[in-house]
Amino acid sequence: MSRWGASQRPEVSLVVTMREVAALAGVSAKSVSRVMHNDRYISDDVRRRVEDAIRDLNYVPNALARSFRSGRDAAIGVAVPEISDPFFGAVVEAVVQVARDRQAAVFVTSLGREPDGERAAVEALLGRQVAGLITTPVADDQSYLQTWQARTAMVFIDRQPKRLTKFDSVLDDDRGGAHEATAHLIRHGHRRIGFIGDTAAVTTTALRLEGHRAALTESGLAIDPALVVFGATTTDNARAVTRRLLEGPEPPTAIFSSNARCSIAVIPQLHAMGKADTAFISFGDFPLADALDPAISVIDQDPHSMGLIAATRVFERMEHPGRRLKRNVVMPVNLIARASCCGAGDPPLRSQRRRSTALTESA
Repeated sequence: MSRWGASQRPEVSLVVTMREVAALAGVSAKSVSRVMHNDRYISDDVRRRVEDAIRDLNYVPNALARSFRSGRDAAIGVAVPEISDPFFGAVVEAVVQVARDRQAAVFVTSLGREPDGERAAVEALLGRQVAGLITTPVADDQSYLQTWQARTAMVFIDRQPKRLTKFDSVLDDDRGGAHEATAHLIRHGHRRIGFIGDTAAVTTTALRLEGHRAALTESGLAIDPALVVFGATTTDNARAVTRRLLEGPEPPTAIFSSNARCSIAVIPQLHAMGKADTAFISFGDFPLADALDPAISVIDQDPHSMGLIAATRVFERMEHPGRRLKRNVVMPVNLIARASCCGAGDPPLRSQRRRSTALTESA
C-alpha cells in the first residue's frame, strides 16, 4: 500500500532519476542503490520507504548508467552485416544468451554490405553508451574506432579490422577451410575447379581464395584466372557469374563457392543450366543443403560458438580491462562431404566430416 493518497500522489516525470527516488524517500542515492541490489544490511524502514518511492514515481533503473562492476548491469552492442543472414543470426543469438545470463541488455544493428554506411551505424550504436561492442567490419578502415576503444570493450568477429593496432577478434579458419575444400575436390579427380565469390575486398573472401589457390599449387595444378569470378553479391549477379563461368570454352568440372549466400543463388543456376552434376562445395552450411539432390557438401562453420566466445571475451574486457588475454582466436571449421563433391565416376557418398584445423589463439 502506498503511503501517498490519491490526491497527494506527486507528479510523475517521464524520466525519473535515482536522486528523485532518494529525495522522496528521505535517504541517500547510495541507499536507494543498496535497496535495489537487495543489500541485506539495509534496515526494514529504509527499504520500505525506498520501495514506496520507487512505486510512487514509477522509477525504472537506467541500466546504462549503472556501474558494470556489479557484474550484471551493462549493455553491449552488436553490429553485423545482415541479421537475416543465418550465420550472423546464430552469432547474435549466442551473444544474447551470454548477455542474458549476466542480466545485460543487447542492442543490435545491421550494417548492410555497403562500406560507406559502417561508421555512421556503428557510432550511432556506440552513442547509446554501450559498455562493449561486437562487430563485423565491412569498410576498409576502422581507425575511427580508436577514440572509442579507451572506454568501450570491442571484439571483432568473422573479419579483423583495418588500421587498428590492438584489438580482440574471433575468426574462422578461412584459409584452412578453403584449402581443405579444394584439396578434397582434387582428391576426387577434379583438375579444373572454379571459384565464385562476392568481392576480393572482403577479407574472408580473399583468405578463402588464398587457401583455394594454395591447394591447387601444392597439387601441381595451374592457376587459371578464368576460373575465378567475383560479383556474386546479389541473387541475379550470382546467377550471371555462374553462367559466365560455365559457358566458357573450358568450363570447370567442380566449383568452390566462397560463402553460403553465393551458394544459395548458384545452385539453382546449375540446375537451370543442366549442370547439376558439376561437383560443388560451399563455404558455409545453409538450411536444406543436405536435402537437395545432390546433397551439398559444405565447409561447416560454428557461428553459435563464435558468438559465445566473442560475448565472453567482451565481458572479460569490460570487467578486467587490464588483464592480459590472447587477443585473436581462430576457430576450426569442418568439411562435411556429401554427394555434391563426388567425381563423375565416383559411387554415392555418405556424409563425412573432416576438421580443417584446431582452435588457435594468438597474442
